[in-house]
Amino acid sequence: MQFPESWLREFCNPALSTEALAETLTMAGLEVEELKPVAPPFTKIVVGEIKETVQHPDADRLRVCQVDVGQGALLNIVCGAPNARVGIKVPCALVGAELPPGEDGKPFLIKVGKLRGVESQGMLCSARELKLSDDHGGLLELASDAVVGQDIREHLHLDDTLFTLKLTPNLAHCLSVYGVAREVAALTGAPLNAPSFPSVGVSDTGSLPVTISATDLCGRFSGRVVRKVNTRAATPPWMVDRLARCGQRSVTALVDISNYVMFELGRPSHIFDLDKIHGGLDVRWGKAGESLKLLNGSTVTVDEKIGVIADDQQVESLAGIMGGDATAVSNDTQNIYVEAAFWWPKAIAGRSRRYNFSTDAGHRFERGVDPGLTVEHIERITQLILDICGTPDTACGPIDDVQANMPEARPVTLRVARAAKVIGMPLTQAQCAQALRRLGLPVVEGEGTLTVTPPSYRFDLQIEEDLIEEVVRMVGYQQLPATPPLAPITARIRPEAARSPFAVRRAMAALGYQETINFSFVEERWEHELAGNPNPIKLLNPIASQMSVMRSSLLGSLLQVLKFNLDRKASRVNVFELGRVFLRDPASQNTDTTVAGFDQPMRVAGLAYGPRESLQWSQPDKGVDFFDVKGDVQVLLAPLQAVFAPASHPAMHPGRCASIAVNGRAVGFVGELHPQWRQGYELPGAPILFELDLDALLQRPVPLFQPVSKLQPVERDIAVIVAEAVTHAALMAGIHGADTGGLLKSATLFDVYKPQQGNAALQVGEKSLAVRLVLGSGDATLTDEQIEAAIHSVLGNLQTRVQARLRA
Repeated sequence: MQFPESWLREFCNPALSTEALAETLTMAGLEVEELKPVAPPFTKIVVGEIKETVQHPDADRLRVCQVDVGQGALLNIVCGAPNARVGIKVPCALVGAELPPGEDGKPFLIKVGKLRGVESQGMLCSARELKLSDDHGGLLELASDAVVGQDIREHLHLDDTLFTLKLTPNLAHCLSVYGVAREVAALTGAPLNAPSFPSVGVSDTGSLPVTISATDLCGRFSGRVVRKVNTRAATPPWMVDRLARCGQRSVTALVDISNYVMFELGRPSHIFDLDKIHGGLDVRWGKAGESLKLLNGSTVTVDEKIGVIADDQQVESLAGIMGGDATAVSNDTQNIYVEAAFWWPKAIAGRSRRYNFSTDAGHRFERGVDPGLTVEHIERITQLILDICGTPDTACGPIDDVQANMPEARPVTLRVARAAKVIGMPLTQAQCAQALRRLGLPVVEGEGTLTVTPPSYRFDLQIEEDLIEEVVRMVGYQQLPATPPLAPITARIRPEAARSPFAVRRAMAALGYQETINFSFVEERWEHELAGNPNPIKLLNPIASQMSVMRSSLLGSLLQVLKFNLDRKASRVNVFELGRVFLRDPASQNTDTTVAGFDQPMRVAGLAYGPRESLQWSQPDKGVDFFDVKGDVQVLLAPLQAVFAPASHPAMHPGRCASIAVNGRAVGFVGELHPQWRQGYELPGAPILFELDLDALLQRPVPLFQPVSKLQPVERDIAVIVAEAVTHAALMAGIHGADTGGLLKSATLFDVYKPQQGNAALQVGEKSLAVRLVLGSGDATLTDEQIEAAIHSVLGNLQTRVQARLRA
């Protein structure tokens, strides 16, 4: 929020410098993000009045002006501004004046010079030349009552500073100049000049019937009819100037009055053209299919979750956000209806973001606006309307005040002992009570307790910790002692049987993968196609249409990264992501780290595309395949032994996909991208992907010591004939399942033979598998009988399990 310091000091003027005031606000939780002077430094620029203008003898676009600057003699100044004319008062830079730097960064010094042969003894200035605005259409015209010769900084109050506050959502009561002044008075003890709201005389009996149909939307609705106003009246310069210094441009007098009171008192309001309202007003929730053209020119469609103000024929306004174009005031408006209401914050929060815009009114209402002063603020608005837009025929009706569902003030109790414990410094009950009373809070003291009934403008005071925060704000954060921690700090040692997610990242990087970080919000199509998820978790308020659901798989994000890199001519892409996915889980309960109904496990996924290795002379240019990525997965899981089995996955090739299991538990999938999605994403080649539960990768069994055998092992090679459908896993299970008395140490497949046509040894549909067996004993050298018995046991078990026979 931005406002000028001078406006703040009209309400509360402490004996502090600008910098000290900013520091005081910041240390009280109202962070001053920026201090900016209203105008840059310049000197010797005064109010001048043009007394005479004549055409330059040698230039069509220049005029020679005689200017009175209060020095007795008139100055001869050459000017090319189109609005230079007799009688206007403008800023005049005298000889020796230094104007703000231009685009070159150098200050502009005014000297006596000649323009086309005519001497110029100064310069008449535009707002842009003084860096007051970007308007360079002509000279800056001053008020007719400006004193000739007066310093322009004094006349325009340019020795002022703009405060920009960065407020947290709980400080809604500070979203106005008066709200900030109230805080300054509490912090400094300076007197607060509270505004008064005298009632305007009622000279008209007219009113507008109002019905509040949705009490959970609107708790109070106040309004007044004002007839015979002059909407063509000009906004006073003082109001235009204050609005500009708050970052708000002037529109029309009525709109400016509404905005001015919003910045002054924090009360957003709306002014309707009374003659354009059909019947009465109904405050209700919208209906599906209803539409409304807003003041910003856009047309929106509302539904049952959007609050509206409607008349007997149509919707006229988005409740608490923006008015409609149909009832907007114009130059032809004569009768108006002034509205000020209390909207429940939860009924306004997030509504404007659905339509991709935000308003100052919505920003305030969704944080909470004082419901207790709607009538008083309408009196303030009415008085300004009479002062600026009033005519002899202007008549004001009575204020209609409908109170349907006012918020109840619930007392909050502060325990002094707890406040001292939370704040971390000793505090007495008197100190706490004084701090709260300085804020204007009613305090009832008990035995070691203080009970506060929050005023209507303090929506943030709901629990004990809120009062503790107010106490420490008033005491001052800078007063807190720098106390070192008293508890012993002990490093959290990770068990040896587990590794950290960062270790998994290092392992992936060592395998040649690069980490990517992607949004958890993804396109709904990805969930349907790549995750087989027909009911993804949808966002209520997505930041973009292509980021509307929560992901249940990391594969879609990696494919997007692949497509991004291929579009930029990358030939080799190896990427991975370690992130969270979001699944529906009715068994999940609310805890500090979980949300009821949703499971949020961590996963790691990888993608490999293009050549297996970077181009080099010593290796062939081989493309990555399923077995390369399968090997990477085995390295990641080591020393755990992964079991791969044929499987299906929505994102992967039906015949080139395997499930991954560890200790009998399924932990993920690996496979080639499905041809349908390869074609759909316009990929020249098929990437290999995998996705694993992170928990499986964090397990790391502690190695156990085993002495190296002093006895030489025995190697035996066997070749068996099996059906072509027998897998390597089935073969190894048969070998290791044999009863060898613990003599079998390892088994390695080293040859596969498949004849192209049947022969005497092998038939069609069979294959020969050669396996090297390593036998050994730590106790004694193996005898021939022991070796033969072990070999026969292995062959017998293979014959039983996979119908293998020894190849002759």
